[in-house]
Formats: sequence, C-alpha cells, structure tokens
Amino acid sequence: MAATADEVLDTPPATTEKPSFFQTTMGKRVAIGGGVALILALMVAVWMWSQAPEYRVLFSNYSDRDGGAITASLDQMGVQYKFSEGGNAILVPAEQIPDLRLKLAAQGLPKGGNVGFELMENQKLGVSQFLEQVNYQRSLEGELAQSIQSLGSVLSARVHLALPKPSVFVRDQQKPTASVLLTLQPGRALDPGQVSAIVHLVASSVPELTFSNVTVVDQTGALLSEQANKAANSKMLDATQLKYVDQVQQNIIKQVESIIKPLVGEGNVRAEATAEVDFAQVDTAAEMYKPNSPPEPQAIRSQQTSETQGAGASASGVPGALSNQPPGVNTAPIDGQPPAEVPAPSGPSTKNSTTNFEVDKTIRYEQRPMGGIKRLTVGVIVNYRRIVDPATGKVTVRPLAAAEVAQINELVKQAMGYNQARGDTLNVANAPFDGVDKPAEAVVEPDWWRDPANMPLFKDLARYAFVFAVIAFLYYRFLRPLLRPAIKKFDEATAMPEDPKEEEEGEKDGDEADAADAEEEEEDLEEEEKIRRDMGYRANLKLAKELAAQDPRIVANVIKGWLGSNE
Repeated sequence: MAATADEVLDTPPATTEKPSFFQTTMGKRVAIGGGVALILALMVAVWMWSQAPEYRVLFSNYSDRDGGAITASLDQMGVQYKFSEGGNAILVPAEQIPDLRLKLAAQGLPKGGNVGFELMENQKLGVSQFLEQVNYQRSLEGELAQSIQSLGSVLSARVHLALPKPSVFVRDQQKPTASVLLTLQPGRALDPGQVSAIVHLVASSVPELTFSNVTVVDQTGALLSEQANKAANSKMLDATQLKYVDQVQQNIIKQVESIIKPLVGEGNVRAEATAEVDFAQVDTAAEMYKPNSPPEPQAIRSQQTSETQGAGASASGVPGALSNQPPGVNTAPIDGQPPAEVPAPSGPSTKNSTTNFEVDKTIRYEQRPMGGIKRLTVGVIVNYRRIVDPATGKVTVRPLAAAEVAQINELVKQAMGYNQARGDTLNVANAPFDGVDKPAEAVVEPDWWRDPANMPLFKDLARYAFVFAVIAFLYYRFLRPLLRPAIKKFDEATAMPEDPKEEEEGEKDGDEADAADAEEEEEDLEEEEKIRRDMGYRANLKLAKELAAQDPRIVANVIKGWLGSNE
C-alpha cells in the first residue's frame, strides 16, 4: 500500500543518537555556571584594567651591576616593576617614584659604575701603605667621574690619575697628570667652554695639578682639551664673552622697552642695542714729579749744619813731665771783683749747612677690569597712536607729538645709561607698524572641552565610562538572565511572611509575579513550539527529498494517490 504524502511528511526521522552532554540537565547547569564564571572574570578583568597603575621611568641607562642591585632592592620592598621594551629603563608606578628614589639613594643606588670615597669606609686592619694609597687614588678617580657625569651632555666618564711619589729633593719632584675619557649622550657635543670647565674641575681637585697636564678625550678618540687650549690662547672671543655681550644687550633692550611700554602700550615699541665691550685687562702704575710752585711753602726734607773752630797756638816744648801736667786751678774772685778774662784762642773757623727740600711726586695705580662698556648704540621705533571709535569700531592712527617723542628720547637715555663722552648714540623713530589700522580682534577663549588642560580629566572620565558600560552590558545581557532562575528559587525558599495581611499582599504579589512568569513561560513555550514546528517541517521536507532521490517510485505512487483522490 502506497504511503500518502501527509504520512511521509509527518513521520519523524528515525534516529538513534544520544543527547549531548550540554542537552542534559547537568550539562545545562555546567554551561550556566561556566558562563557565569566567564562573565564575572571578564567584569573583574575590565575593572582591574581600569585600576591598573601608570608606569613611568625610575632609572635609565644604568649598568648591569646597578640594575641587579636596584631590582633586588625593589623585590625586598615588594614593589612591582617592569622593564621597557629595550630593557634600558626600569618602570614603576608613577606615584611611588619620589619615595623609591629617596630610599634607593639612601642605599647608594645607583652607583653609576664608579666607587667614590665610600671605598675608604671598609678599610681592614693591617692594610699596607701602598694599598691605602691605591684605594685613595681609586676613590678620588671615582668622585671626579661622578662629578663629571652630573653634566647633562655626559653619559659616563672615567678618570685616570697619575700621582707621583713625593720627594724631598726639588730635582726629583714630578707634577701629577690626569686623563679623562668621556662618553657623550647621543647627538650631543661639548663646546670649548664646557671642556675647559671639566679641565679646571679636575685640576682644582688634585694638589699641584696644572691645567696643561689634564687631557680630555671623547668616545670617538677626539682630543677635546687641545681645542679648549687653542680657544683659550686665541685672541677671538670665546663663548663666555659672547654670552656676556648678548646679556648686556638684552638687558638694555629690556630696560628700554619696559620704561616705554606704559606710555605707548603693549606691542607698540621695539628696541635694539649694540654694545662694544672691552675685554682687555689693563693695570697702570705712574710716578710723576713736578717742581714746587713759588707761592707754596717749601717742605724741608732734611737739614744738616756743621761748624769747626781752630786753636790759638800750636803745642811746643820738650815732651816730658812738665808739658804733660794739667793746667792750673782757676781762682775764685775776691771781694766781688770780676774774674780775669782769659784770652780766646785765635785761629781759622768753618761753618757748613745742608738743607734738602721735598719735590712734589704723584704715584698712581690704575686697574681697569675687563668687560667694561666702550660704546653703546641703541635704536628705538615707536608705533603710531591707535584710536578706536567705540560707536563705529573704525580705527584711526596718528603720529606722536614732538613733545612725546622728546620725552621718550630722554627716558631711553636714562634707561640705557647714555654717556656722550663715551660716544654713545641713540635714535628714536616714530613710524606706523604693519597692520596698525586693522580693527581689534576679540580674544576668543577656547571651549572647556577643547582646553588642553582638561584632556587628562577627559581621559579618566572616558576610561571609567567605558568600564561602567562594559560591566553593565555583561551584567544585564548575560549574567542577570543566567542567574534569574537561581535567584527566583532562592527567593521562594527564603520567603517567610510574618503578617497575614502581608502574606495576602505577598500572595497577591506572588500571584501577579506568577501570572507574569506564566505569561512569560507561555510565550517561551509558544516560541519553542514554533521553532519545533519549523524544525519538524524542515526535517520532513529533507526526508522527502532524500526518499525522492533514493526511490523515485515512492514519489510516483504518492502523486498517483493525490490524482486518484482528486478524481
């Protein structure tokens, strides 16, 4: 008997397959639990990502020894750290950088590959004098290297000192020498002034070390100290002198513009100055003599007088006792009579007098320091007066009056320190600037959302908003539907009404909730039934196609049955 079409289509396909694990009750529970765990893990990961600290550089360009010591100290302190992509920097949370740097500095880290005078702290008992001298030399070299490395252009430095033994004999004394090897930062160079500063730093740190005995070499093998010596010995201006001249000129320009701006307004005055500076150091000593003027009293420097008086008669007689006897005794006057006059000896007399007078003399010592200003040249240009009509907004310009220009001229002279005897020149011009007649443009402040100062705040708000949106989406879209049956059963198990009225209200609420759940379940069942129908129709259609392909006679019999029933 041939099968009808309805029987063929309605007949379910025979299958012997067992349901998969996830189709069973246990499998569904496992899938729900795994989904809940996965969603919770995603929510926790997103939250931790939002709370992750920002890492910044703690130290960079360190040696391997310093890197190992720093990471070991960070491990002891329990600080999380990581390395940059190239491994040349240690990154730590940004808020911990100041505290960590102070703590590591207390431990002497990083040492920079050089050991300073801390080498002398661990001297052992019984160390020989030679070893003490070697440790002292190493310490001094390390301290000098650390000082040189503090310069911004220097990446690392090594210092070698040759200190001869002291000798009591002058002919055997030798001067110390020093060599400095510099490794500069990429793309950086040292000018002769900086090299000279390094040379003076090393020479001033070692006793009896002269500047000429210090050699500075960079990592390419270029001799830097020779260039510094040539620049020092040359007659051209060095970088320090040029900087001084520029500083003098800028100070004069600043003084001139600052005193004129209150009169003409901001942006209406321009000034330029040229200074001729004398860098020659002159020492003068002069001693001048001039005769005394006649009206002025003459000053006596020294006076000497000598007088010689000759004797009356020359000595005569035979040498002997009589001639050697002393003269007789003078007798006193009697009865108030005057004494008898003794005749004065007669003979030649001489008198000499020498008088020395002072001569006027002037001794003058003059020392003129280098850096004195020889001549100043200043040029000032002042804009026209700008007048804006408040009603129409029209702009008109007019030149300054002669009295105003003269006043500005006098103020500039006072500000620049004008000296006519020195040959200073000044020129004040009044001319219109380009665009002086254009209407004033209103200053438009940027909107608060375009202000660059608010960009960090916007980034933080955007990050927290993104995290909140992701967590809310995961919760309401996946986690809440999965947990709804469990929450419902938990609420039913823990519901304990205390008051009959509350119980009745709870029952009403429960009935309403049950009705809502029933409606929701009916909708779910209808949807499942519809899906089942579609799946059954598709399965029957597929089965019919397979039967038609395998045995066309069955399809022919079905069609014959349809035709026979229609007749």
